[in-house]
Amino acid sequence: MDLILEATVDQPRRAVVLLSGGLDSATVLAIANAEGYETYALSFSYGQRHTVELAAAHRVARQLGAARHIVFDLGMRAIGGSALTDDIDVPHHDSVDQLDSSSAPITYVPARNLIFLSVAAGWAETVGATDIFIGANALDYSGYPDCRRPFLDKFEEAATLGTVAGADGGMKFRVYAPLVDLTKAQTIQRGLELGVDYSITHSCYDPGPSGQACATCDSCLLRKRGFEDLGLTDPVLSESVNT
Repeated sequence: MDLILEATVDQPRRAVVLLSGGLDSATVLAIANAEGYETYALSFSYGQRHTVELAAAHRVARQLGAARHIVFDLGMRAIGGSALTDDIDVPHHDSVDQLDSSSAPITYVPARNLIFLSVAAGWAETVGATDIFIGANALDYSGYPDCRRPFLDKFEEAATLGTVAGADGGMKFRVYAPLVDLTKAQTIQRGLELGVDYSITHSCYDPGPSGQACATCDSCLLRKRGFEDLGLTDPVLSESVNT
């Protein structure tokens, strides 16, 4: 396939959006749409135990009108090292106050965002895009080094230097993380303003046999608190409780 190194007059502004099917990535896809991008949603089957999220990603991409949605296969279970890709128990808690953000939790997947963004840069180059959107958040997930702005800034430099579009074509890659400094409540509020249907998202790290959210893992507790801070009930957790 020939690389599209520059946009034509009639070509819309395009962006690749990392889409897990969770609350944050759904919000980011809506934001990219609202900013006028033609969006290319990119999900990963990377050996995670919660593949139910991929079904959610399909629903979100369809509901928010992504121009195209692909699922990229990665075998990250081969390297393990995470409760999401290895035979390690996912932590559960009674309250969000029990979460410790001083260090990376066992749900951290080694170098996941580095790998995901690299694939995103490759796809972006083939569709004539240099803008990549990611739902990274350094406030609720401060223990994840690959969700912090310094990492994202350095990746922009690497993508620009390591692609034909950047090194030879003079284009500059940008990684947009519009949620990076937002609370979960602020993220949800923004998404609701943009028409995101959070009932079709999936964020749970340890879903039950039928895909229902556990309500006690880190991710479930954080999104639950976000809805509660807005005086709302998480539609996903409400459905799980009633199942």
